[in-house]
Amino acid sequence: MEKSLPVAERPRRPEWMKVRAPSVNSRYFEVKGLLRQGGLHTICEEARCPNIGECWGRGTATFQILGDTCTRACRYCDVHSGKPDSPPDPLEPLRLAQAAAQMGLSHVVVTSVDRDDVPDRGAGHYAATIRALQRKLPESTVEILTPDFLDIEEEALATVLAARPDVFGHNIETVRRLHARMRGAKASYDKALWLLRRVKELAVYRVMTKSGIIVGLGETNDEVVDTMRDLRAHDVDVVTIGQYLQPTPKHAEIDRWVHPEEFRWFREQGEALGFGSVFSGPLVRSSYRADEQRHAVETGRGAVAY
Repeated sequence: MEKSLPVAERPRRPEWMKVRAPSVNSRYFEVKGLLRQGGLHTICEEARCPNIGECWGRGTATFQILGDTCTRACRYCDVHSGKPDSPPDPLEPLRLAQAAAQMGLSHVVVTSVDRDDVPDRGAGHYAATIRALQRKLPESTVEILTPDFLDIEEEALATVLAARPDVFGHNIETVRRLHARMRGAKASYDKALWLLRRVKELAVYRVMTKSGIIVGLGETNDEVVDTMRDLRAHDVDVVTIGQYLQPTPKHAEIDRWVHPEEFRWFREQGEALGFGSVFSGPLVRSSYRADEQRHAVETGRGAVAY
């Protein structure tokens, strides 16, 4: 069993990790109202994202489909886990598309909980959501951040890619050495890499692939670079790197606060490896300023540090 650090020895939150409260003059409360009205979930709330004030204030949000209960229990994630009490809501894609239209989104990001209890692992629901967005917002681009579609990966990918999302994301989350400990026996570092490469192999159109890494779980900087190297070897276009934040005492403890200069170094290493875009910074998350991440690849602007 891992020993917990005595309270006095635990690293204190540094200044660079502090965020501002939502401004009354921003769109934060407008977005919150639209989401409540549509009965929709967001990863912003479910995972306690530190950027919720900024992103909702800009009028954006990352939608979470397939309910609010995840069938996995990763050691770093605060999304509620357990046995879902209902099947996916068939009307959710329509409500989500309506909310995205009311928000005026030009780039829509959709993620989900894992649904190992559903025969198709939620792939059909992803496809329905993408199509609903395309009908409601034909000029907008759609980005998805999917689970691993355990045991039916090939069929699930075919279903999702038939709907033609513009960006396909799947987060590797941590380095190879820590992967099983942080993600559990069902997840696989190599399967995550395979999934990302398979997207490119199966797609009959040009799709951008993307993955994210969280740091501060006990990895070394060299291991982070090794992970980026693995992702690039599997033709991943975009990588994001951000600081882990311990949601509750029962979750994995923070090993260290990674300094902004280290994030800058990660960005430089990723740029040298040839990623189309590297978003690296303490508060960066996989969907943070996702429209800018996509734009950086398309325009060749490359790496960005926050």
